[in-house]
Amino acid sequence: MQHTKQREDHLKALYALGESLGGAEAWVPTNRMAEHLGVKAPSVTNMVQVLHELGWAEHRPYRGARLSPAGRRIALALVRKHRLWETFLVERLGFGWEEVHDVAEQLEHIDSVKLVERLDAYLGHPTEDPHGDLIPDGKGRFAARPTRVGIHELDAGQGGRVAAVKTDEGGFLEQLTAHNVELGVVLNADQLAALPPTLAEGLMLEPINEREKNEDG
Repeated sequence: MQHTKQREDHLKALYALGESLGGAEAWVPTNRMAEHLGVKAPSVTNMVQVLHELGWAEHRPYRGARLSPAGRRIALALVRKHRLWETFLVERLGFGWEEVHDVAEQLEHIDSVKLVERLDAYLGHPTEDPHGDLIPDGKGRFAARPTRVGIHELDAGQGGRVAAVKTDEGGFLEQLTAHNVELGVVLNADQLAALPPTLAEGLMLEPINEREKNEDG
């Protein structure tokens, strides 16, 4: 079965939106997919029907679509490639974390299992990409994720270590860089409060206790 770029983009959109709506069993409205992909809703409906016929998705009028097990495997393989390429671009080629999404969007469509496995081995089998998103392994499994919370879930006066961002949109990441915020940086409560609200709310943080704060200096 031919994996065209358009089909793969729709599969990955179904995966991302399905996860945000509750996981593998969630139905994704086609209008949400259209908004996510930046295309018209009838185009999405037509493509979802194609995916349904291929056995990669289920489609029900007025409910939307969701991935089949086969479609989920393909989508996870795309997610894996995308995040490995982002890691390669940042760690080995010196790209900024705000630059790599669009390039990885192109590279993820290269269809070579051997290339992906060698890329993974070359990078040392990373489990997270430059934006803090987990990288699935070759079987679609994710490593255990440490506790991560949004700024409003921290206790009063508590700080956190920047563990991930909620979006990899370039403008947002450029603003974080301008404020010297990157993955791994520890921000205390005052530093978090000093960030523009749109930036602070876009962070996922690992809460730190007093002992960790003292050790970080």
